[in-house]
Amino acid sequence: MARKNYTDEFRQRAVDLYESTPGATLKGVAADLGISRGALKEWVDKHGSGTTTAGTASTPAPGRAESRTAKILRLEAENARLNAERDKLETERDILRQAAKYFAGETNW
Repeated sequence: MARKNYTDEFRQRAVDLYESTPGATLKGVAADLGISRGALKEWVDKHGSGTTTAGTASTPAPGRAESRTAKILRLEAENARLNAERDKLETERDILRQAAKYFAGETNW
């Protein structure tokens, strides 16, 4: 099997995608991008920031009033989660666009 060469930009974007996705696993992100888990792990170790986004916003228990401060904190956490998800989707979209351009260029038969 031929060894694939990926650009530094692709590697960095893959690492950014992994780090910006709450609850992401190396295996899951690698499968989505069509690369090996080992390659992604190597890139994360080399190019990663060392921090990953984690955490979930909890909703108040049914029947209990939520304080103003708790509501603000919950909404800020949800906003951060949604922003991270949007960034992930934008990154995935951009990667797929680049892949489509690449493969469209190879079909000049």
